[in-house]
Amino acid sequence: MEKHGTIVKVSGPLIVAEHMKDVQVYDVVRVSEKRLLGEVIELRDDLASIQVYEETAGIGPGEPVFYTYQPLSVTLGPGLVSGIFDGILRPLDKIYEMAGTHIPLGVNVDSLNQETLWDFIPTAKIGDILTGGMEVGYVDETKVVRHKIMVPPNVSGKLISINGGEHTIEDIIYELEINGEVKGFTMIQYWPVRRKRPYVKKIAPTKPMITGQRVIDTLFPIATGGIAAIPGPFGSGKTVVQHQLSKWADADMIVYVGCGERGNEMTDVLLEFPKLKDPKTGESLMQRTVLIANTSNMPVAAREASIYTGITIAEYFRDMGYKVAIMADSTSRWAEALREMSSRLEEMPGEEGYPAYLSSRLAEFYERAGLVETLGKESIGAVTAIGAVSPPGGDTSEPVSQATLRIVKVFWGLSSSLAYKRHFPAIDWLNSYSLYEDAIYDSLDKVETNWSKQVRRTMALLQEEASLEEIVRLVGIDTLSPYDRIKLITTQMIREDYLHQNAFNEIDTYTSLHKQYLMLNVILTWYDLAKQALDNNKAFRGIDQMEIKEQIGRLKYVEESKIDEEFDQILDSMRHEFDTLEVE
Repeated sequence: MEKHGTIVKVSGPLIVAEHMKDVQVYDVVRVSEKRLLGEVIELRDDLASIQVYEETAGIGPGEPVFYTYQPLSVTLGPGLVSGIFDGILRPLDKIYEMAGTHIPLGVNVDSLNQETLWDFIPTAKIGDILTGGMEVGYVDETKVVRHKIMVPPNVSGKLISINGGEHTIEDIIYELEINGEVKGFTMIQYWPVRRKRPYVKKIAPTKPMITGQRVIDTLFPIATGGIAAIPGPFGSGKTVVQHQLSKWADADMIVYVGCGERGNEMTDVLLEFPKLKDPKTGESLMQRTVLIANTSNMPVAAREASIYTGITIAEYFRDMGYKVAIMADSTSRWAEALREMSSRLEEMPGEEGYPAYLSSRLAEFYERAGLVETLGKESIGAVTAIGAVSPPGGDTSEPVSQATLRIVKVFWGLSSSLAYKRHFPAIDWLNSYSLYEDAIYDSLDKVETNWSKQVRRTMALLQEEASLEEIVRLVGIDTLSPYDRIKLITTQMIREDYLHQNAFNEIDTYTSLHKQYLMLNVILTWYDLAKQALDNNKAFRGIDQMEIKEQIGRLKYVEESKIDEEFDQILDSMRHEFDTLEVE
């Protein structure tokens, strides 16, 4: 007979059960005869507090809680890519086929399809000594992703047999001799979500992750294997920035976690991603994406699990030597789930009711990102974590934002005033920062000469603009010198023609590094020539009304293939126009 405890208290998603001495913290249990999925989060004597990942309505004291003696784990293997799952890795399309639009209670669906046949191509040879993380073969999961079948971590032995050809994920495809015993392995691995996957060593990230978003790549770059936060008030464009990064970032794999997201925003992602063409491969973006959809109307406890599920999948693909980007949207709603569970556990609340361990839990999540040397054969994999934060009223002094800022190295602060002006991405260049920029600029200077010098000039101009704007507000623009007014015209060009980017324009949505360099170079060249013209007593009005400014503004809509030609043409026209300016 199955061992079980008995429910003594039900408080929303929290259930307290007695006779639970045999279980451990973070063990999975099945609650009531409906077999709802739950996880033990606290033990006191023989009482266990359990967070239930499903709706607990209709459950009361006296009902059984069944043991599984297993931690909350996910199934990792072929079939993950292109999948759409909930927070505990149940496939939503399968559930929809079974039960329609609402997830029924106690539904038990395999995460990965057990019947699909995968063409397994062996790469290891019989007699090879294999250790954890080494590749035994691969499956072409999609046209874009080669899914490497690896020896599970903490396993090593001699390869006795290996079977290529078509197999399901449950078939034994290779056998290892471990300490004199022969053990068979399938294509799948099970991994506890709260435990990070092992690697050889972490490496300091120094190479940029190119996103094609000008304000990010130029002013506040992120390294491959870095961590970033996007805090911003409602309507400032957090989700659109994350969508843009998912589409265009220089990553082999994308894991998108919609954690407590509004249903309509999640629907946009689910409908949009399959239609989007991956610029690198020409295939659908879904062919290298895993989506975890955990909407705000789903049980609150499942939010907490969704973040860990996402990062575990990201680590799994990292172990194959891939560059993975994980988007967590939003960690504020995940923190709210922690707060709710903490209050139901009657723990001492910290600031604004959040639990005292909020900072350590956030750090636990973000520190699983990074650039690492993977197990097995020497290869480098990376997880780049980008978390959206939704502070109430855009106030970044609240606990979740502050705890996040203590951990992350890139801060893309979104501004409601920029969003109201329809300036997108609404990343505030005066409040944002990147701690990777020095290391990254070194590598970018090798690609584009004087990249860092150009960027620092741009930042200095934008900061000077802020103080000049203050003077203009107080005493009017006429009090400024022609040189200061030229400065304001230049920063306006930087803001409107360079930093402003239209995510919905086919050409402007993505800008290569080379095009970014040329666009910025044109604006700064105009500034230098304008100052020179003033030195030569050329009329300010003539400089202000130059026709070339319009051409500079249209440069963002020039196709990548024609940019060099257009750049040369604009420079020639610009020099000619400056030469023909009238002297005062």
